Amino acid sequence: MGTRTAEERQREIVRIARATGSVDVTALAADLAVAKETVRRDLRALEDHGLVRRTHGGAYPVESAGFETTLAFRATSHVPEKRRIATAAAELLGDAETVFVDEGFTPQLIAEALPGDRPLTVVTASLPVAGALAGRGDTSVLLLGGRVRSGTLATVDHWTTRMLAGFVIDLAYIGANGISREHGLTTPDPAVGEVKAQAIRAARRTVFVGVHTKFGAVSFCRFAEVGALEAIVTSTLLPASEAHRYSLLGPQVIRV
Repeated sequence: MGTRTAEERQREIVRIARATGSVDVTALAADLAVAKETVRRDLRALEDHGLVRRTHGGAYPVESAGFETTLAFRATSHVPEKRRIATAAAELLGDAETVFVDEGFTPQLIAEALPGDRPLTVVTASLPVAGALAGRGDTSVLLLGGRVRSGTLATVDHWTTRMLAGFVIDLAYIGANGISREHGLTTPDPAVGEVKAQAIRAARRTVFVGVHTKFGAVSFCRFAEVGALEAIVTSTLLPASEAHRYSLLGPQVIRV
């Protein structure tokens, strides 16, 4: 194993990170039969290329144009954190009567946390969100039509965006694959980016929801600036100092 080139080693590290969701320096050093310092150097190189983000003692993969996790995988990672974020996000509803709920697992949890005892119209491209809310008496669900992406079970393309363009929405709950102060909100697929951008254009208020690992990550397609957001809801795993830097760009940052 130790005879691999740095490039082969790094490719293997990315493969493991993508397959399992994260990698650990100590375990990688043992698996690849190299020193921990070598693994750390590999991770630094991979971070420079935007393929992983380093954490204390390891790294996790950055979603890119060529790699995106499935909804099924997202439903197993950071779940308690996502539930806290979703509950706090639902509390920002205010007097909104029409709500856009984005695709993804955290927005799905928001949909389930929305009050069921008052008239609400929910617009979504997500089949799981529509399914979760369809049986509620006071909730009217508008599912946007279009091509369904298999990994995320959400609709995209011109049918979806054209339908969205005809609405004025009180509040949009938006997710992303990455959010950074420099590059804004990003996602790997241009078709998905179009839907998100159109939802933000249609909405009077926009709230971004995301776990701490989304911050500083940059994907392929930018669909909004941080300044377009009224609020960001994340967890206390995002350092307060970093939250403050985002708040300087305009949005209220709520850490739960």
